[in-house]
Amino acid sequence: MKISKKFFMSAICLMLSGSLAACGSPTSTDQGAEAGSNDKTKITYWTGDRHDSEFVKETIDTFNKTNKDNIEVELVIKGDDFDQALDMSFQTSEPPDVIRVKENTIQTFYKKGFLAPIDEFLTDEMKAKFPAMEDLNSFEGKRYSLPNYGTTMRLIYNKELFAKAGIEQPPTTLDELVETAKKITEVGKASGAYGFAQNFKNPSSALGRSARVIAEVSGYGGFGYDFKTARYDFSGFKPIMEAFKQIKDDGSMLPGVESLDIDPLRAQFAEGKIGMYLSFSAEAGVYQSQFPAKIDWAAAPVPSIDGQFNGASGFLGGQWLAISSESEHKEAAWKFLTYMYDESILQQYQEKGFGISMVPSVSAVAAKPEVKGIDGFLPNQYDGVWPVYPTVPVQGMKSDDAFFKYILSGGDLDSIIDDLNTRYNAALDAAIASGEVRAEPMAEFNPLDLAGQYAK
Repeated sequence: MKISKKFFMSAICLMLSGSLAACGSPTSTDQGAEAGSNDKTKITYWTGDRHDSEFVKETIDTFNKTNKDNIEVELVIKGDDFDQALDMSFQTSEPPDVIRVKENTIQTFYKKGFLAPIDEFLTDEMKAKFPAMEDLNSFEGKRYSLPNYGTTMRLIYNKELFAKAGIEQPPTTLDELVETAKKITEVGKASGAYGFAQNFKNPSSALGRSARVIAEVSGYGGFGYDFKTARYDFSGFKPIMEAFKQIKDDGSMLPGVESLDIDPLRAQFAEGKIGMYLSFSAEAGVYQSQFPAKIDWAAAPVPSIDGQFNGASGFLGGQWLAISSESEHKEAAWKFLTYMYDESILQQYQEKGFGISMVPSVSAVAAKPEVKGIDGFLPNQYDGVWPVYPTVPVQGMKSDDAFFKYILSGGDLDSIIDDLNTRYNAALDAAIASGEVRAEPMAEFNPLDLAGQYAK
């Protein structure tokens, strides 16, 4: 897949005229909502996001009260079990009508047949307004989602605990990360504060917020895939997992992380009980409204393995809402999407600090969020968009679960990595043979070339 650097620059810098409301939408009415009918057309929207939940709830409430088509949207927030819950909903024939999709889920949902193409609803003006990225918004010539925002990834840290421990700067290497966590725990443990935390109730979520980006800035694919060779190779994760295990063994990790979800982690951080963790730019909005921070905090570039930046910190996103292939009310679902993608709402989304707009006409007019800590999340010379890696149905324990088990219980990490490489590449070969995925070596691929796309 080729990602247009011009598009991403324009998403930050350019101005396109018009608004989604002016682009037009289907005029036919959905079944159960004919003109003059008092019957409501009820649809459900499922999301795993909680950082923007209050804003989305308020926006949906307004839509329910003001739309002229007798459509009523029910918001369902599933949290970190979102993917599993969605799978089950399709198995039980009770899927939602509208689905929140992300850069690391839309491929899987598409392959499983969960998503309906939206081309029949799109005008040429809308296609121009919302540029699509192949394998992120569109597949095999059909569009399934429109972009809204992107997120950067950073180290979030408690400035007060850093000062108390005599630490002047955030860590830039894994060794510094381990040492910083230890020092914070030494001065904070008596009051219940620890140096580091991860939301290991869901290992995929925890390591996707931490190990992934450390690997990326160090020059390794964040999901273990080597784009240059078109093979899976998790060897780059070895020093990262060793560092995380050391933090756990040192007692510098918040107790109970095995069952810690992201919102309880955020609540603990807001109360001053966590020195640092890694996550997305959405955290700025979280500590503004969802969990008002009682501490002085900031965000910094993530540490690399050895202090050298050999890649790019993944700028993530490019999708937001999609329509379920099983929805019986696709036109009603589209009218809801039309409302949510209105320029005024997308502008508020950025200005309230929930994400950095990837829609050119919105980014051109939206003000910088007046949210504490947002400056540390703004795109810099290390941020860049990685290509889409091939997702494969691997047999046995997934990489995140295997690494989490190692962090807790130890073991032979080299053998664990060898086993992951063997199983993931076997799954990749099978998927290529069946035609489910395409994976070709990118001989000229250099992760350094991805960095700085947002700083020029």
